[in-house]
Amino acid sequence: MPAQASEAQKTGAAPAEENQVGTGTEKMGAPAPPYRKSWLARHFSLLRRDRQAQKAGQLFSGLLALNVVFLGGAFICSMIFNNVAVTLGDVWILLAALKALSLLWLLYYATCTTRHTHAMLFRDPHAGSIWVRGSLVLFGSCAICLNVFRVGYDVSHIHCKLQLELVFPVIEIVFIGAQTWVLWKHCKDCVQVQTNFTRCGLMLTLATNLLLWVLAVTNDSMHREIKAELSALVENFSGNDTNTCVCLNATVCEVFQKGYLMLYPFSTEYCLICCAVLFVMWKNVGRRLAPHAGARPGTPPFHLHGAIFGPLLGLLALVAGVCVFVLFQIEASGLAIARQYFILYYAFYVAVLPAMSLACLAGTAIHGLEERELDTLKNPTRSLDVVLLMGAALGQMGIAYFSIVAIVATRPHELLNRLILAYSLLIILQHIAQNLFIIEGLHRRPLWETAGKQEDEPPRRGSLLELGQDLRRASLAYIHSYSHLNWKRRALKEICLFLILCNLTLWMMPAFGIHPEFENGLEKDFYGYRTWFTIVNFGLPLGVFYRMHSVGGLVEVYLEA
Repeated sequence: MPAQASEAQKTGAAPAEENQVGTGTEKMGAPAPPYRKSWLARHFSLLRRDRQAQKAGQLFSGLLALNVVFLGGAFICSMIFNNVAVTLGDVWILLAALKALSLLWLLYYATCTTRHTHAMLFRDPHAGSIWVRGSLVLFGSCAICLNVFRVGYDVSHIHCKLQLELVFPVIEIVFIGAQTWVLWKHCKDCVQVQTNFTRCGLMLTLATNLLLWVLAVTNDSMHREIKAELSALVENFSGNDTNTCVCLNATVCEVFQKGYLMLYPFSTEYCLICCAVLFVMWKNVGRRLAPHAGARPGTPPFHLHGAIFGPLLGLLALVAGVCVFVLFQIEASGLAIARQYFILYYAFYVAVLPAMSLACLAGTAIHGLEERELDTLKNPTRSLDVVLLMGAALGQMGIAYFSIVAIVATRPHELLNRLILAYSLLIILQHIAQNLFIIEGLHRRPLWETAGKQEDEPPRRGSLLELGQDLRRASLAYIHSYSHLNWKRRALKEICLFLILCNLTLWMMPAFGIHPEFENGLEKDFYGYRTWFTIVNFGLPLGVFYRMHSVGGLVEVYLEA
């Protein structure tokens, strides 16, 4: 027994000594066992690394696009200022190479990247609305027709032109067709594989479209060629021979010329829409959405809801606009446009724009009286919509400011010039008022979402009698609240329908015909042909894009009212 007790004392003393040694080593600073991070810490560190990799990929692809745009811009500027060293053919060769690279990437993206198992886990429900995809197909078709007319025009002049010039429009037709198909099908994608390569491909394609737009804005060679050919025909008819390349079949060439000049703005419009869609796709690369993000709670369908005055006034403006447009186009088909047709054209705008401005101001005031909450949640698509709306408004506003300077500095007292001055001032006011109305409406929480909040609240436990009284009280409060807002909602819907039809009218008139801003001669004489050509070709496509984008925004405001 004493022996066992002594052994127990020895064994009990051993752990104590170990503990003393352990504490001693901690005090002496010996290496401690490795610290294991919690699951939450490891998760956040992975998220942080993922965000850093995403930002690095966006930075690299953005720098790639910036360098491509600078290179192409240097070529285009050199062509403008030194046409001997850098010709239009050199610019076409550069753009053909960029289009070929972009085309290869588009085909690889559609056939390889999107076929991966985990490539398309998410899709952005806000991106690629039906009006964006519809306008993409519409303007893409018009751009293809434009290049078909260009090919026909070059073939009719093949006896005095290089056959190599036929290659560039054919490449552009293939590029536009493939790009339109890919963007229509994949504009909602949130790619999760090959993210850096996808970002670089998207930025390369965006830079190519941007350079095509810059070239279309600044290059007036085709217009000068058509003008020189018309002058040569007049000279030949009067008996004077010229060295200008003249078409062998005048009737066929006239069809190609008219088609090219009419569809020319659609090409620039198509490039702008592609840039917007590609930018949204670039922002969505690697983006992970919450499981409930794609399920928008029951957006109501488009109904008139008893609206009468808005559609009637809008239809009146649409019919009047169509009549003015047809009369002006018939007159423009001749050699010169009579002065009274310019007066009729601008008088229509002077009559419609104040009504649109007053409707926008009234709608903005009604938004201020509403009890709907502001939607402060982060929404990248809505932010892009606002940026595009503000940026596209600069097109027509820029042309208006240039017109104001030209009129005030020359002949401000003539009737036509006074109408153009009034039109320019009203177009600025209308753009500002409409932007305020649409942006305010887009940032209001939808009515169906506000009502859905009340339905999502969990029911309290209690007797059936108390539950029935609570439901009755809530339904009475709901009916009282929304019947009180009824006149505001009805007024907003009337205003939205009126503005939708007016914007469609003002979209149609500059999109499908001769442009009075270029044909009236006042600004062209004041600034010079080349300068005013660049200003108009920069501003008019943005103006057409603004009207279409405004229609999309107004439809959304109408549905959410």
